[in-house]
Amino acid sequence: MPYLRARMNKILAKPIIIAVDGFASCGKSTLAKDLAKALNYIYVDTGAMYRSVTLYCMENKVDIADPKAIDAALQAINIRFERATEDASLRVLLNDRDVTFDIRTDAVNAKVSDVATIGAVREAMVKQQHTYGVDKGLTMDGRDIGTVVFPEAELKLFVTASTDVRTQRRYDEMIAKGMEADFELIKANLLERDRIDSGRAISPLRRAEDAVLIDNSDLSRQQQLEVALRLAELAAKGGSDLSE
Repeated sequence: MPYLRARMNKILAKPIIIAVDGFASCGKSTLAKDLAKALNYIYVDTGAMYRSVTLYCMENKVDIADPKAIDAALQAINIRFERATEDASLRVLLNDRDVTFDIRTDAVNAKVSDVATIGAVREAMVKQQHTYGVDKGLTMDGRDIGTVVFPEAELKLFVTASTDVRTQRRYDEMIAKGMEADFELIKANLLERDRIDSGRAISPLRRAEDAVLIDNSDLSRQQQLEVALRLAELAAKGGSDLSE
């Protein structure tokens, strides 16, 4: 990390917004978190926001096909992030309840893309997401950060990996957390989420024209971070053609 540490001050001298988009379980959240830690930036997990809305709807039997029911649910939902004092991990609070692990179950995985396609939900979440970028110095990951939430972001990254690699990562993550996991079920859920996310009418998942593609199928976590930090350095200097 000597190369990277020697350049952090240069990057931090001009705070930027880093938008990280990509498919489910491609490692975009990991990259966004690592960037935020390396740069001392704020990190916002937009996926956790949509998952929290999904969990609320599931637990309260909200009919997601009913606009009035969705509007009422959004009025009752408060989502915030809190950093744990003991290990600095990011916790997700839904109406002051820690749902960090509850929103990562297969049941939520199977429903979150449907909820995320709802216009009122996306409008409410994007409105809240915009407030985080006022002072820059921010990394945010999701499906439409570089295309909808922050199209003016100085650095846009589009992260991808092969389906089997993504499935294995999700499987390992669930096992590590003591959750039940089925490889084939996870794979089927990922493919279905890809289909819904890419084909939805509102804010579909797509790579922004000026986003840099990072295929991390064969990259370690550290290698991926090093690539992204070098790009951040160029972006902070006002570099052009980063997507080339």
